[in-house]
Amino acid sequence: MFVQSAKFVEEHQGKIGDISIYGQEYTATTWRLAKMNLAIRGIDGNLGARDADTFTNDQHKNLRADYILANPPFNIKDWGHDHLTDDARWKWGTPPSGNANYAWISHMVSKLSPKGTAGFVLANGSLSTSQKEEYEIRKNMLEEGLVDCIVAMPSQLFYDVSIPVSLWIMSRDKENRKDKVLFLDARKMGYMETRRHRELTKEEMEQIYSTYHNWKNNDGYEDVDGFCKSATIDEIRAHDYVLTPGRYVGLEEVEDDGIPFEEKMEKLTTELSELFEESKSLEEKIKENLRGIGYEL
Repeated sequence: MFVQSAKFVEEHQGKIGDISIYGQEYTATTWRLAKMNLAIRGIDGNLGARDADTFTNDQHKNLRADYILANPPFNIKDWGHDHLTDDARWKWGTPPSGNANYAWISHMVSKLSPKGTAGFVLANGSLSTSQKEEYEIRKNMLEEGLVDCIVAMPSQLFYDVSIPVSLWIMSRDKENRKDKVLFLDARKMGYMETRRHRELTKEEMEQIYSTYHNWKNNDGYEDVDGFCKSATIDEIRAHDYVLTPGRYVGLEEVEDDGIPFEEKMEKLTTELSELFEESKSLEEKIKENLRGIGYEL
């Protein structure tokens, strides 16, 4: 993510020397690889004094970042809750002991500068969980205007995780849209590059990107049935603070083909009847073949 961010800065005529990179990693081998990866590319980064647990040994306690990118591990059960009950990061409520998802959210939002934005991936269950502590945190963050955009992504985007995920964008810089959240439903996007891995096309990524930025900049954005919806906090309250995009974007408008319903049903029932007859015929042939090799059904 750091390397791609550096490329993004360069592609937009920025200077790598004008940005500061901070990160933290739990696994020692990965921490060393990350440091080497940055060094090879001439990127100066502060990954902490050593590998360490983000929750119980925060390496950047005073950090306030303008941008945060993260793909935290989903649904961690044993994350140090008992040692962190009065932690300053739990401004919006203390996360439950049995799941770290909302601890990650709270940790990242607590690290944002007054103009900061965070983008991270989480399992879809975090969008609608009714678990008391998680519900309370989500509600408080929404009421404070911190949730900017939620994107429902398709399944099989990751090589090691096949479940569908959601992309959260949180922002402290929402003066012109504090009472609104953009919902995008991209679950139908992408193509299967292999039997197990899905890729989004460049055009699809551009569609997601431009929709969000048009909405954010108030530049010609329009709701599209089945894809995007700018929802007010009142609408979100009416849905009990659930953040599942499908609740808001509705169904894609299907073009009327002009064929009356009765005519469609007559055609479908005729086709179904023909398939039933074909099924019976195949069944008899299978029984006949089995009898020919000495088996009777």
